[in-house]
Amino acid sequence: KLAMEFPSEDVFLMTASPVIKAVTNFKQVSRTLEEFDVEEQPSSLLEKRYPNIKVIQSEVKQLKSEEHKIFTEDGKEYMYEKLCLCAGAKPKLIFEGNPYVLGIRDTDSAEAFQKNLAQAERIVVVGNGGIALELVYEIEGCEVIWAIKDKAIGNTFFDAGAAEFLIPKLTAEKQETAIACKRTKYTMEGMIEKKEGPRAESDNLGSALGPDWHEGLHLKGTKQFSHKVHIEILCEVKKILLQQEFIQLQRTSLTFPKEEKNVEPDEVLWPIYVELTNGKIYGCNFIVSATGVVPNVKPFLDGNNFALGEDGGLKVDKYMHTSIPDIYAAGDICTASWEPSPVWHQMRLWTQARQMGWYAAKCMAADTLGESIDLDFSFELFAHVTKFFNYKVVVLGKYNAQGLGLDHELMLRCTKGQEYVKVVMQNGKMMGAVLIGETDLEETFENLILNQMDLSAYGEDLLNPNIDIEDYFD
Repeated sequence: KLAMEFPSEDVFLMTASPVIKAVTNFKQVSRTLEEFDVEEQPSSLLEKRYPNIKVIQSEVKQLKSEEHKIFTEDGKEYMYEKLCLCAGAKPKLIFEGNPYVLGIRDTDSAEAFQKNLAQAERIVVVGNGGIALELVYEIEGCEVIWAIKDKAIGNTFFDAGAAEFLIPKLTAEKQETAIACKRTKYTMEGMIEKKEGPRAESDNLGSALGPDWHEGLHLKGTKQFSHKVHIEILCEVKKILLQQEFIQLQRTSLTFPKEEKNVEPDEVLWPIYVELTNGKIYGCNFIVSATGVVPNVKPFLDGNNFALGEDGGLKVDKYMHTSIPDIYAAGDICTASWEPSPVWHQMRLWTQARQMGWYAAKCMAADTLGESIDLDFSFELFAHVTKFFNYKVVVLGKYNAQGLGLDHELMLRCTKGQEYVKVVMQNGKMMGAVLIGETDLEETFENLILNQMDLSAYGEDLLNPNIDIEDYFD
């Protein structure tokens, strides 16, 4: 966007990764919903397309905002007129520095996970967000103990009802033919050859995974079955014990729980053991920490007085300005600090990162040219489309009644194995919705949330499957 706005200016893109993430097959599904693929491409493609872009492959060592300078790890320095920080976030690992604890965030860690899984008989997955959900569903031939701190799976995206709707898919044998994936293909082809050797410290981040990052990976363990998932709810990891400690402490671990049976003590010795806060101990080959991310601000804080949000991100105003002149931020690294629309909230997702990046470039351009600019309409309504357990999932507005207190009601429609529709209503107005399956209601509901029309008169008929609701509100 910046390169297009200012063809005669130099635009530097600094990245620690040899590849860049490019958005391809972009499709505007509705006014606020968008689908796209995220592809890894060599940076030379971007430089060919825009001659004024120069990609610098090096990590940032230091930012000296008063001097308008950036210093890179390879000993060079660069002056900037305007700077936008888009360094994303890094995984919030439950335990740093343990070789048996893997975080999945970038392409390197996804590869490492695939290699480890090929030899694994049992793993423990900790976390309840998007990556944990996709992971647990995609893994075959390996026992999975899934530890979540909530009552129901996927609480970032759904409520307990939606979780109940999805759970049968976890125990069913997977169909060989997956539904054609309309978004990202995560591919390892054409990757620049990697230097062999151990994985760099977790600070050296690759680029974040796009949605459907597991598509190109062969996620199969050593066993001959498809799914074997056991969920431990309302618990967190209390302690991690290496095999030697486990033996020394003479603890007892449990076998993989079978239906309706008392859990037996495990006779097998595992490389690592997880003690949960509910008192249970399970052995496994390794642990996947999928417990969310923290904004990757560390490289930029030293000597710069950035205002930070409660979640540790760089605070930005409605023009994506940080608290330091000429420095903007977008995506996972930033915390939106303007007064949001009543049906929008920030979430560290690919869709929002793309929107923020595009809008930040518009703001930088407007500022340079002395023009005024309005807040982008993509911040009017929270809207995200994804895929879990092979179902299309659309979440709109305050889909989990975020911040609405007790003053709201829910309406539900559910056809087992086919669709799940939930609407959040407040004072007769639609504030949010969760749509699982091919419901074709996203555009209608998007309009109803944006228009804040009073729907009291329709009552329960709003979700009556025999009434074509779209005809009412075209």
